[in-house]
Amino acid sequence: MNRRRSPRPVSADDLLATLGRLTAQARVGAEFQRARVELAEALQREMLPASLPDVPGLRTAACYSPARGGLEVGGDWYDGFRLGDGSLAFSIGDVQGHDVEAAAFMGQIRIALRAVAAAASDPGDVLARANDLLLSVGRDLFATCSFLRFDPRTWRLEGARAGHIPAVWATVDGAYGIAEDEGGLPLGVLAGGDYPVTARSLGRAGAYVLLTDGVVEGPSFPIATGLGQVARVVRDGAAADPEELAAEVLRVADSTGHADDAAVLVLRHDAPPGR
Repeated sequence: MNRRRSPRPVSADDLLATLGRLTAQARVGAEFQRARVELAEALQREMLPASLPDVPGLRTAACYSPARGGLEVGGDWYDGFRLGDGSLAFSIGDVQGHDVEAAAFMGQIRIALRAVAAAASDPGDVLARANDLLLSVGRDLFATCSFLRFDPRTWRLEGARAGHIPAVWATVDGAYGIAEDEGGLPLGVLAGGDYPVTARSLGRAGAYVLLTDGVVEGPSFPIATGLGQVARVVRDGAAADPEELAAEVLRVADSTGHADDAAVLVLRHDAPPGR
């Protein structure tokens, strides 16, 4: 007859040894994850522009807030640069994922947009070319994006969207709204994508504001609600300094409960010269 051996009683020393081993493993894992987060944050800081372009009558400002929950890092970005014909280009976007790979992909997209913008005919062409270029890299990531081009000679603003949330606009005389322009698929999803272009003549002084969904969306806070709140902020601050307006828009994120990162890009424009 076989007898089962009684298990050896677990002593306090055994429990302490096990606890110490698990604690050491958790510490190593946490330190590794923290190192990845610090690397991603450093990549983001270095890849965001140190300054934004402007011209007489058009002032720009941007705000960025990193992810506020846990150890995640987002891939939001904004950018602005001059084109060879004298116009100004602006972009904002959000990369899928929250890690070093997302931050690195964000840098690739910024470079791709700058590279193709010099030869593209309009913002829709910029997004189409950048989309195909990113697909050729073979990364399993995608990104939403809005791309604008401002012509200081005509005071005309052209824009296209790749799956990104709409911009918000307002004029100093109290008009305001959400720019629900037609858009295309996010970048990196499907080759040969089409990105319709919407053109606006900035006939009255005001503000045009681009943002990422981290500003306006939360677990129980629909995007439509957040966009409405931002629209009211932009209406009230259409004549304000662009840095102040960008900061006020970013504060909307505090009410959404969203832990994602967030970015805001403000174009504060006067009426066309001579008007």
